[in-house]
Amino acid sequence: MFEFTLPSLGADMDEGTLTEWRVAPGDTVERGQVIASVDTAKAEVEVEIWRDGVVHQLVAEPGVTLPVGTVMATLLEPGENAPPVSAAPVSAQVAVAAAATATGAPAVAAAAAPEESPAPAPPARRRVSPAARRQAQTLGVDLDTVIGTGPWESVTIEDVDRAAAARTEAAPAPVKAAPPKASIDKSAEMRRAIASAMGRSKREIPHYYLSEQIPLERALDWLTAYNAERPVTERILLAALLLKSVALAAGRFPEMNGSWTDGEFRPAPAVHVGVAVSLRQGGLIAPAIHNVADLALPELMTALTDLVKRARAGSLRSSEMSDPTLTVTNLGEESVEAVYGVIYPPQVSLVGFGKPTRRAWVDGDTVRPVPVVTATLSADHRVGDGRLGALFLARIADLLQHPDQL
Repeated sequence: MFEFTLPSLGADMDEGTLTEWRVAPGDTVERGQVIASVDTAKAEVEVEIWRDGVVHQLVAEPGVTLPVGTVMATLLEPGENAPPVSAAPVSAQVAVAAAATATGAPAVAAAAAPEESPAPAPPARRRVSPAARRQAQTLGVDLDTVIGTGPWESVTIEDVDRAAAARTEAAPAPVKAAPPKASIDKSAEMRRAIASAMGRSKREIPHYYLSEQIPLERALDWLTAYNAERPVTERILLAALLLKSVALAAGRFPEMNGSWTDGEFRPAPAVHVGVAVSLRQGGLIAPAIHNVADLALPELMTALTDLVKRARAGSLRSSEMSDPTLTVTNLGEESVEAVYGVIYPPQVSLVGFGKPTRRAWVDGDTVRPVPVVTATLSADHRVGDGRLGALFLARIADLLQHPDQL
């Protein structure tokens, strides 16, 4: 038997609220399967199991807020016989402990009586993103009436908004109410979580900062020719080239790719790039695209599009939140020429890209206008120094001069 505990989904997470179980006792689960949804300060996340097994007991009940590392469920190894269930759910244990504290009596959690027959299998659930579920509650939309257009016909926040708009068109417009307090509190909670993580980063990590001007003429010319031969749905954006060049450069300089944990640097075995995504309701989140260095550019573009869409719809997975090995932020679309980011602990580096701008560029004996992007590096001095960071940025610049090789 083994325990499933609430995982840490980032340095800014101390606790989470279980909102839904996706499995029941007796279910067989496989590694990577989503088994629960957990609400954190930043987002509601689909939590995956990391070992094959059979669900024995769901220890925590939906609605309970748990510290990171708390046991949520117990599972059996494949083929293992099930022992009797003897512990009360987390919510019942909390209630018993509270009563004991008030009376001075020892806390004893009663075991549930064994059932004579197995419970019927739960009905199949519609796939509804956590953000869409909250939006439906806020707008008073019946999810049973909403047609899902997301992956596997899942209901997204956009589907809920369309259903609410269609209902509004068919009825007199109500007086617009103030936003519910819960949404305001959620936004404030996210800001506090971001501030806590960034404050910790600036206190604990000795940052150093570098920048590099990278000409993009060859990369943009290659993209134009590549996309001209393909339909709109298969075209690649510059962002995919930037991510791929960072991942390949990190493979050359492993000191930029890993974590500072327990007083030492631990290089990561693969490059999982965290992509900074701004959320519609405010705030920032940086889930990972896995194994970026191994993805072909069309695969990377598909993964990037999907990740941004799901991040804003509130349907991310725990693996995407817990294991970025370095982060890339791109504020170019906001007309910012350079961004110097704060490292997200326990990572040790962050790469930023600004807006490509046309600048005078010396090419041999001539000066001509060339599109240029400012790439910046925020890195951890405990792991390396400025020379190492400079070589890392130079490698990114060199890779972008050979886009056909990415």
